[in-house]
Amino acid sequence: MQSNQFPTFFQQAPKLVMYDGLAQFLGATPNGLLAYSYADAVRLCGHSCPTVAGAYLMTIKGLAALYDNDIPERGKIDVVIAGERDSGTAGVVASVATLLTGAATELGFGGIGMQSLFGRRNLLTFSAELPAALTLRRQDTGKTVAVHYQPHIVPFPNDMRELMPKAVSGTATETELKRFGECWQERVEAILVKEVNNPELVFVEELN
Repeated sequence: MQSNQFPTFFQQAPKLVMYDGLAQFLGATPNGLLAYSYADAVRLCGHSCPTVAGAYLMTIKGLAALYDNDIPERGKIDVVIAGERDSGTAGVVASVATLLTGAATELGFGGIGMQSLFGRRNLLTFSAELPAALTLRRQDTGKTVAVHYQPHIVPFPNDMRELMPKAVSGTATETELKRFGECWQERVEAILVKEVNNPELVFVEELN
């Protein structure tokens, strides 16, 4: 049985390399470097959509702003997600942010030994008053960035207007369902590849 037959554009999406001291400490990788791709976020969430794509891009672009040309350090970043933890898509964004940064809620890794080395617990929180979709803070320098995401500037293909009601109501034909999935991923592709450098789609601002 074949698996992971993802759309080819997944490989065109930006990739991320993180340094994880815990991975090195416990021998998972000799240099502590971990590489992530959009496919990893899809495997985690179980689907590919504008929210997953946006969370992935926001985290990558936020980390780039925090670390410039240096490799970001996983587990050493505080993350704040906009919204209550059970509201809208906040949980999806949090899942992707945790995957990439290591920051976790109270359910995260508590650390090793009396000093809780490499602990990731309570590094990720939620805020209903957050003006940006995502805020990232380096623990070593305190540098903080707010990341904004405006997916509405990348609309679905025109076909989706007719296909969406049929797909969600269960009245779509097999051919229509196939086209529905194609339309869905065409928008994701536009976000991750075609419009990835559009400054209006994802933009980062440094906070004092």
